[in-house]
Amino acid sequence: MRPTAPRGARPRPAGWAIANGAGEWSPAVVDRWFASNTFDAREFSDRSALLALKRLRDVTISLGLPALNEAATIGREIEVLRRTLMDEVPLLDEIVVIDSGSEDNTAALARRLGVPTYHHAEILPEQGAYSGKGEALWKSLHALRGDVIVWIDTDIRNIHPRFVYGLVGPLLREPHLGYVKGYYRRPIQVGDRRDESGGGRVTELTARPLLNLFFPELSGVIQPLAGEYAGRREVLERLPFFTGYGVEIGLLIDVLARFGLDRIGQVNLDSRVHRNRALPSLSVMAFAIVQVVMTRVGEAARAPIVDHMNRAMKLINLEDGLSLEVHEVFEHERPPIISVPAYRERRGLAGVAGEAAAGRLR
Repeated sequence: MRPTAPRGARPRPAGWAIANGAGEWSPAVVDRWFASNTFDAREFSDRSALLALKRLRDVTISLGLPALNEAATIGREIEVLRRTLMDEVPLLDEIVVIDSGSEDNTAALARRLGVPTYHHAEILPEQGAYSGKGEALWKSLHALRGDVIVWIDTDIRNIHPRFVYGLVGPLLREPHLGYVKGYYRRPIQVGDRRDESGGGRVTELTARPLLNLFFPELSGVIQPLAGEYAGRREVLERLPFFTGYGVEIGLLIDVLARFGLDRIGQVNLDSRVHRNRALPSLSVMAFAIVQVVMTRVGEAARAPIVDHMNRAMKLINLEDGLSLEVHEVFEHERPPIISVPAYRERRGLAGVAGEAAAGRLR
């Protein structure tokens, strides 16, 4: 499959200025990227060959598992990935769970399995703590030791080592890549019927349309909201992180802005079966994602609108009569973690504070 966009240069959309300055963009750029930077996990299924390549590159690899009330699935994820990617073939150097305050026994189960487990508020406590997945990912950069960081969600019911080696493989084989997103089929269960490609509703109805409007260089990214992705530390530590649902799309836009499209890859991970969310929850997620995109569009257009955006999402409740339920949704933005003194000290980066704080590091 290849994009079929018409050729030729077009004026840049308003948000385009965030990446690579003024000028024009061409759909051919996306076509070329799609052809050269799209991979399949089956290309990297030889774990022994990947291990040899890892040793050749002389890198360490960390797997971070962000979790919130995932006791039903996290145990099997840990057991499968540790057995196949640490015990059988030592591709991973560590697995760490970052818990966001689970009310079930997610954290206790991970600890019983011998995996280092942190509540995200325990990491860099002097920086305070927000709620949200993005906060857990940002904090995990301080806890994880690897040169390459892999994150996968912990609600995957059909867990397989390809969810990790598929993401790591392109980074090991292609030294120019700095950030790799997963994509997959997402079956959805509707009553007794299973739709093999019905998942990803927020992706198709919110995220991809917004990227096509404002950041069309990213229009070839199949699943910008995928929770399975990996990156080189020197890339990730130089990116701001939104603290909630908007973290994935924010990272994607910011990698484009700071490092360029060629540093991004995507890989087919086949199929992902997980817990499907109800429509009201997806509406709140979409609201957060729109906040993040419009924040970046406003910055790019030199007309910041973040202080003028409404932060309350009113959901219509039809269950107990007719009413409106208000959900406050605020995407805080964490700075690049390389600007945090404790992180620089841990990583031996004492000399980069000024540049990092000014956002000039590349």
